[in-house]
Amino acid sequence: MAAFDDDALDLHFIGTATVLLRYGDLTLLTDPNFLHRGERAHLGYGLTSTRLTEPALDVTELPPLDVVVLSHLHGDHWDRRARRHLDRSVPIVTTPHAARRLRTWQGFDRAGGLRTWESCTFRQGGSQVRVTSLPGRHSLQPVLRRLLPPVMGSMLEFGPRDGPVRLRLYVSGDTLLYDGLDEIARRFPHAELAVLHLGGTRLPGGFVVTMDGAQGAELARRLGCPGVLPVHYDDYSVFRSPLDDFLTEVDRLGLRERLVSCARGQHARVVPLGERPGVPR
Repeated sequence: MAAFDDDALDLHFIGTATVLLRYGDLTLLTDPNFLHRGERAHLGYGLTSTRLTEPALDVTELPPLDVVVLSHLHGDHWDRRARRHLDRSVPIVTTPHAARRLRTWQGFDRAGGLRTWESCTFRQGGSQVRVTSLPGRHSLQPVLRRLLPPVMGSMLEFGPRDGPVRLRLYVSGDTLLYDGLDEIARRFPHAELAVLHLGGTRLPGGFVVTMDGAQGAELARRLGCPGVLPVHYDDYSVFRSPLDDFLTEVDRLGLRERLVSCARGQHARVVPLGERPGVPR
């Protein structure tokens, strides 16, 4: 894809939390999940969840990738299709926990782990992206946190090679709402778009481990981003908070104008702060 003259980011929503991003000469993928309808994702400790939707692309249809950003190592974010078909030479930015396992068990030698607030930069042609690991908690209960894989959010800062940041994209990862997320808005007050993992994922015993609609809307309010894109809400049987829950809360908080409408398979165009993220095409 040719470099954008206007610093636009093309976002293609594939499904679950999988988003294909193109900025200038860079192509990135988040949380690669390419299981098909009826296949089961493995969540650990014998737990599985059935996929209810089809991804908009098959993993074999992806363009060459410069970076994969992986929030954590769970079967609905990194599945057996990704493991089999992704190029093992592609850099993967993730948690230290996930990076160790990807290198040791799966042969992805360029998987690197970031601790919270650490950053790394990737360059391709005339474009660059800085990836910063952000706070995230898959559970607020200490006992359950020890059983779940560590998770990170991420801030993706795009711009010209060795130049200033032109556009910021926040990806929440599978976090619940808690006060530690407030630091994100203080450190990055000018992000153009927040991509929020929702779904109200419920595990046996009633434990909720991702934001439901109310939590997602409240995080959108706290972040103050001019654009908000909900993802990760209808793809698996463990998701119990549908998109309508989020939309109802967004309306209650008066945030409807911030929503970026981009259903599975659609594209959205994100532009630098001062211009509203675009509509699907």
